Amino acid sequence: MEFEIRLSKKQDFGKLIELDHRIWSAETTPAIIAWESIQEFAKRNPEGSQIVALVDGDVVGYLGYHPPTPLETNQHVLELDIAVDEKFQGKGIGKQLLEKGKIAAKEKGINKLSLRVLATNEGAIQFYKKCGFIEQGRLIHEFYIGGKYVDDILMYLLLDE
Repeated sequence: MEFEIRLSKKQDFGKLIELDHRIWSAETTPAIIAWESIQEFAKRNPEGSQIVALVDGDVVGYLGYHPPTPLETNQHVLELDIAVDEKFQGKGIGKQLLEKGKIAAKEKGINKLSLRVLATNEGAIQFYKKCGFIEQGRLIHEFYIGGKYVDDILMYLLLDE
C-alpha cells in the first residue's frame, strides 16, 4: 500500500475531524473530542501543525505535536498525539508518521518526545515500545472511565541518543 506523509493543509481539516470522531473512544482517550466546526478545529490545530498520512487522497492518520508547557525551559520537548484509522493500522503508517515527526523535531532543535497513553490501550503501548519509547512514569488511577480507574502512562524518547 502506498501512502503520502506531509504537513496538514486546510483542506484536510474536515477529514481530520471525521477521523477524530471515528477513532477516539473510552479505551483510547480520557476525553473524547467532539469538534463542533472546522473553525474550532483550525484554531486549535492550524495548518502545518500536524503531520498527516493519506491513502488515495483520504486522511487515514496524523501526528500532532506541541510543547507540553509554555515555559521557556521546557521548549526542547514536544508532546505527541498520534492516530491511525483502525483499517490502516499495522501497515507502517504510524511508524512513518513518527519517523517524519522525529526528523521535524530534530530540525527544530527538539531533544525529547513525550506522550501519554492509557494503560488499557495495550496495542498502542506495544507500538510505542517498538518505536523506541520508554515508560518514564505512571499516574495511578488518573482517570475513571467506564466504571473503573485507569492509569495514565507517560512515555518518552530522547532524540540525541
